[in-house]
Amino acid sequence: MPHTEIDLYEKPVSSNRLFEGKIINLRQDEVMLPNGRTVTREVVEHPGAVAVVPITKTGQVVLVRQFRHPVGRIILEVPAGKLDRNEKPEDCALRELAEETGFVANKLHKLTSMYTTPGFSNEVIHLYLAEDLVESDQRPDEDEFIKTEQYTPEQIRQMIRSGEICDAKSLVALCLAGI
Repeated sequence: MPHTEIDLYEKPVSSNRLFEGKIINLRQDEVMLPNGRTVTREVVEHPGAVAVVPITKTGQVVLVRQFRHPVGRIILEVPAGKLDRNEKPEDCALRELAEETGFVANKLHKLTSMYTTPGFSNEVIHLYLAEDLVESDQRPDEDEFIKTEQYTPEQIRQMIRSGEICDAKSLVALCLAGI
């Protein structure tokens, strides 16, 4: 017999903040399961983020190459960044695009919003398509070392197939953008 949606909810019992950081917080929650058992859940709290698929007037896709410490390697990805406090996702998308690539978008289309890892984090990332780009000055944060590169859609598809483009936000955003 199928469960009703209400049968799936976990009821909060208690919550304990374990860590407060610059980007994330970590808490440990105790919840009651639908069957009455109590279990512990660890939750990474994140303010949210954006990712942008920039397409130039000539149809090239702009990507950034940067070292990602948590995975210990250089990753080729769409421009992305964390939302500032009270920042609208659209404003963040335009800001991150300009900072990381030096391009300003005259057209910005929302593709979707998605949870990145709902098993342990509340992070939501908002995905955008940026078009009608105008070149400006790249202004990465002082702790960002980024190389901007441009590829054709066919090159992008090949890099997805080969695994060179391998992070989830980029894969989803590029697919939703029709690349």
